[in-house]
Amino acid sequence: MQKIYEGALAFQNAGFKERKALFAELSHGQSPDVFFITCADSRIDPALLTQSEPGDLFVCRNAGNIVPPHSHRACGETASLEYAVAVLGVSHIVVCGHSDCGAMKGALNPDALHDLPHVHQWIDHARAAVDAVRASNGTADIDDLDMVIEQNVLLQLQHLRTHPVVAARLATQQLTLHGWVFDIASGEIRAFDDTRDTFVPVAELAAQGPETALHA
Repeated sequence: MQKIYEGALAFQNAGFKERKALFAELSHGQSPDVFFITCADSRIDPALLTQSEPGDLFVCRNAGNIVPPHSHRACGETASLEYAVAVLGVSHIVVCGHSDCGAMKGALNPDALHDLPHVHQWIDHARAAVDAVRASNGTADIDDLDMVIEQNVLLQLQHLRTHPVVAARLATQQLTLHGWVFDIASGEIRAFDDTRDTFVPVAELAAQGPETALHA
C-alpha cells in the first residue's frame, strides 16, 4: 500500500493542482459522452488507453467486460448502464476486451472454476462466445483464446441491445455501440467494423470519422 499512499499524495500535491479548474467544474456534476465497459484486469486503464480526462468517461469494470442480458434482477452492471443512458444521456457505449483475459480462459475451461462458484456463474454470461468459436472451428480451447475474446465483445454488444433503455436510444439513433479489443503486449486497439465483419486497427475507423461504429 505504500506505493498507493505515495501516489495519492502526489496527486494531491501535483496532479490535482494541475487540473484544479477542471475539478472545480466537475464538482457540480458530470456529462460524459461515453460509457466505457471493460475488464477489471489490473493491466487495463480506460483513461490511459483513451488519453481521457476526468469527466470524459463513465466507466464500468468487471471480470470479462460482461453485460448480463436484460432481466428484472438488478445488478451493478445493469444499474450503471441504465444510469449512463437514461440519466447521463451518453451517446456512445464501448465494450472493450483485452488480450490474455483470465475471464475468457475461465469460459474456455469452466471446470477449473469449481471452487469459485460466483465466478463460474458470472462467466456463464460469456458461454455463447465459446459456443460461437466452437461452431466455427470445431473446437474451442486455449489456442482459440483470441477468437473467444473477440466473440465475447460481440456477445456483450448483443446483450446490450436486450436492455429497453438501450434499444430505445438505438431505435432513435441517439446511441451508438462500439466493440474494442486491446492488445496488452503491442498497445494496439482494434475496433469492430461491421462493414467488413471483423476487428480492424482503431486508426482505420478513426480516419473514417467520429461516428464510425458497429450500428445495431
